[in-house]
Amino acid sequence: MPQTEISVATRVPASFFGVVLGLAGLSGAWRAAHAAWDVPEAIGETLLVVAAAAWAVIAALYAMKWIRSPDAARAEADNPVQCCFIGLAGVSTLLIAQGALPFSRDAAVVLFVIGVAFTLAFALWRTGLLWHGGRSPGSTTPVLYLPMVAGGFVSGTVAAALGWPEWGQLLFGAGFFAWLAIESVLLNRLYTGEPMTPALRPTLGIQLAPPAVGAVSYLSVGPGTPDLLAHAMIGYALLQAALLIRMARWIGEQAFSASYWAFTFGATALATATIRLSGPDGGGAIATVAPVAFLLANVLVLGVAAGSLRLLLRHKFLPPAAPTATQPSAADANGSPSRGVA
Repeated sequence: MPQTEISVATRVPASFFGVVLGLAGLSGAWRAAHAAWDVPEAIGETLLVVAAAAWAVIAALYAMKWIRSPDAARAEADNPVQCCFIGLAGVSTLLIAQGALPFSRDAAVVLFVIGVAFTLAFALWRTGLLWHGGRSPGSTTPVLYLPMVAGGFVSGTVAAALGWPEWGQLLFGAGFFAWLAIESVLLNRLYTGEPMTPALRPTLGIQLAPPAVGAVSYLSVGPGTPDLLAHAMIGYALLQAALLIRMARWIGEQAFSASYWAFTFGATALATATIRLSGPDGGGAIATVAPVAFLLANVLVLGVAAGSLRLLLRHKFLPPAAPTATQPSAADANGSPSRGVA
């Protein structure tokens, strides 16, 4: 294999799976919009194809990283921030399984089994290590949601889509209560700890995901009606979105890099949840919010995608080197140096 291909593979961090989450999430929002508002179906399906292609490429390169440069891969797994992004390999597989369901149930089931097995295995392994204690407060960021919370919610959503709602409810419960527990730890760190370094601030984009992705999961495993809990989760997601907008200038002190894909999955999930409830809501608050959330989700994903393409064309999208340190202040969620990628 050419040395250049090996070099590229060793520089692909697990956080790149966030690209798949953003694209697949936007595809899901367009599918929901097609069902609710009869927008063109082809847009959502095209986005799914792009998401699947991104998933295939990133998964292949990341697997190659473990084969060709296991030391770099293990260093990433040992990093207190970057480690949790590895769970997105399973979550992204689950999203591709959900996207494939209308075309092939067999393929969707196979992908679901692979995705949920990896997701649960990684969540148990990583959380078991976290429960040993000794973690620096400075390394406590929203990436902690990824193994159990994102994994539980997305697994539950896809299980319900495959016709297994009771399994979906169990997985939703695992994600829901993990979210509440981890949220208290994270907010304590944000309120009382040292300010995040600029390199870590884009991880705050993940803060929007739990209530938004959880709302989609709840609508999938439950009756799908605009009840109190559905409205409450969407309301909390809107609060997180407003806080992130208010903090945009502070977060933006970190130069743009692939780490900004962290904002996309929560935004697209919020759009999907509000769109799905816009009809049953009967012209109420959710129906008013849904078009705005959908528009902003599209603007956000397209903007981050355009910025990423610009970096890719300038050969600055990949981190300059595989992470070797375990200090979160030395690298952002993308594995890039704390000075960012200009």
